[in-house]
Amino acid sequence: MLARFTDSARRALIRAGTLALDAGRPALTPDLLLLALAEIRPFSLASFTVTAEDVREQVDLGDRRELLATLGIDLAEVHRRTRAGTSDPARWRLTRSRLNPLRVTLHGPLGSVPLAMHARKVVEVAMWRPGAVTGERLLWGLLADYSNGAGRILRAGGVDLRALVEETGMPTARTA
Repeated sequence: MLARFTDSARRALIRAGTLALDAGRPALTPDLLLLALAEIRPFSLASFTVTAEDVREQVDLGDRRELLATLGIDLAEVHRRTRAGTSDPARWRLTRSRLNPLRVTLHGPLGSVPLAMHARKVVEVAMWRPGAVTGERLLWGLLADYSNGAGRILRAGGVDLRALVEETGMPTARTA
């Protein structure tokens, strides 16, 4: 499934998976995907004004840095020493279960993490049209389902959602 993703969109999805694994989350969720998009920025959208720091304030990452620091462990240094090559897209894959087609899992050198229902829907919306899955299309998937919380996080970060939807070229419902 990752073969259809552009390099930058693939890096964003992998970053979201890494965030989920680091946070000890049971699944990759849309808020982590939004944070990864804010960090990687696989697009050049003027109306995507939110920063990674803005999104990080809204997302619970279960940060263990403070706890480990009290033990004299620098988590950033541990990651630098142990994670060489783990973000290489060639070492990651996205699979759909044959027995349960609603189960999509991201597998990589750091572990495997299933996509939560709303995150799976993001990927399915991004893959809906033929062609490459871009960062903009991942953003479409996030914005297509208001119940996933991404719109709330973006709005809290000062993003004009209407302008963002328009700039991405996202298909919208037509009114008479």
